[in-house]
Amino acid sequence: MIQVIPAIDLIDGKCVRLTAGDYAQKTTYHENPVAVAQEFEQAGVKRLHLVDLDGAKAGKIINHAVLERIAKHTNLAIDFGGGIKTTEDVQKVIDAGATWATVGSIAAKNKELCTSWIQTFGADKILLGADVKNEYIAVAGWLETTNLHIVDFITYYTALGVQQIFCTDIAKDGMLQGSSVDLYKKILQQFPNLHLIASGGVANLQDIIDLDDIHCKAVIVGKAIYEGRVQLKDLQPYF
Repeated sequence: MIQVIPAIDLIDGKCVRLTAGDYAQKTTYHENPVAVAQEFEQAGVKRLHLVDLDGAKAGKIINHAVLERIAKHTNLAIDFGGGIKTTEDVQKVIDAGATWATVGSIAAKNKELCTSWIQTFGADKILLGADVKNEYIAVAGWLETTNLHIVDFITYYTALGVQQIFCTDIAKDGMLQGSSVDLYKKILQQFPNLHLIASGGVANLQDIIDLDDIHCKAVIVGKAIYEGRVQLKDLQPYF
């Protein structure tokens, strides 16, 4: 069964969501992300997707202290991304309590560096984030689209032993208009053993069921939870 992974996106240490990756379209949902994480854990959540949006924009980790606090005050398995640029950054994130360091832009723009991280820390400590626009990888907080196709990206990194990749369709993210089922289906047809994590667009329980039907291993859900479109109690079978 598919696993639901709630998301906490951070700006200024607060829990926010963007619409279609646009920093100008920001909604703040909670001042205290640690309390949000604890609420998730009490509902049965096992894993958290934590994103440093300030870090993604600045190109360096900004909300490191929030990761530390959530790791200290919950038992959640956390993947943390946003602004990871150096080997020291990966070490810092893992030392702060993250189970996985989430890498997106670097994986697309500097394969040699990302490859060295996989070799240093192990493929099981690196979670690759593939943000896509029309099937091509987007980077720098989604502000720039590359000429790297999603299939080529996955092919390269699975050959290095990476097993988990989450894929966000920027056009869908924060829009509450459903997931990119066709995109994920296409990916899974080519990589049937990939631990593919869907991200972006989930508006209701049916969207999660649809992703389960095509054998996505997990789905990241953010705005739909914060806006009450899906209730934590209804998601419990998927945690």
